[in-house]
Amino acid sequence: MEFFKIRKDIPFMRHALIFNAISLITFLAAVFFMFSRGLHLSVEFTGGTLMEINLSQPAPLDPVRERITALGYTDVQVQNFGTSRDVMIRLPAFKGFSSAQQSDRVMEVIRQSDPQAQLRRTEFVGPQVGDELAFDGLKALAFVVVGIMIYLAIRFEWKYAVAGIIANLHDVIIILGFFAFFQWEFSLPVLAAVLAVLGYSVNESVVIFDRIRENFRRYRKMNTTEIIDNAITSTISRTIITHGSTQLMVLSMLIFGGATLYYFALALTIGILFGIYSSVFVAAAIAMWLGIHREDLIKLAKKDAGDPDDPNAGASV
Repeated sequence: MEFFKIRKDIPFMRHALIFNAISLITFLAAVFFMFSRGLHLSVEFTGGTLMEINLSQPAPLDPVRERITALGYTDVQVQNFGTSRDVMIRLPAFKGFSSAQQSDRVMEVIRQSDPQAQLRRTEFVGPQVGDELAFDGLKALAFVVVGIMIYLAIRFEWKYAVAGIIANLHDVIIILGFFAFFQWEFSLPVLAAVLAVLGYSVNESVVIFDRIRENFRRYRKMNTTEIIDNAITSTISRTIITHGSTQLMVLSMLIFGGATLYYFALALTIGILFGIYSSVFVAAAIAMWLGIHREDLIKLAKKDAGDPDDPNAGASV
């Protein structure tokens, strides 16, 4: 389905060098802020106190969060679980106070507005658990990266795999750079969003790469630059439909999802926007500079020629 069809190819690759220079500067800035400022890690990574509280009646979470923040906590997480009367609170480690003392202070504040509130459970999440979560998160990220490279190398060719993974890592580092620069809280939901962006971004790259491969077979008089421009232009309508629909859903979480989903949706928003950019100007441009050409498909064409059930059998490159 296409909302519109562009008759003339847009010369994206004519400006590839300029856009990739901008990407490189942005990438280096993100790396700089990650090392200079670091990520503002949440309780899951740094350790802290976890509380489960049952309220006598449903109550909005924002007033609860504000009262706890008034005690001096800057990174408190308040969310419902189970029912609207059950509240889970995560508190960062507070110097000079034990886990029991922290929970007592919080319960005093909550019982000022709800005297019948009950503390169901409290436990301390130590830094050791936080370090383990951080290590497991990095390990998951590494497995995703390796898996994407293997998939692209098998489906296309090593040049496409290198271009695709560079573009995907570009998106991830940009997201982390934003969180480091603005010191937004980096939690497990944000890590999940980063991993989701990796898979989401590579999908756009695969669509463009697949169209490039088709164009190499279809248009024999076009050079590589024209082939890539045509591939990107012909997939613009699909890009607008797919990413536009996804972004509408993510924006609804960002605006109406509350504090619990805010940074998760924010990471996805940044990832989707830069994922479109990197697929067009980073992945395609790097593949072009690595020297993709029609001859890369010779082996595939010979294989197709030997398949009697393939309607394109016998096609040469």
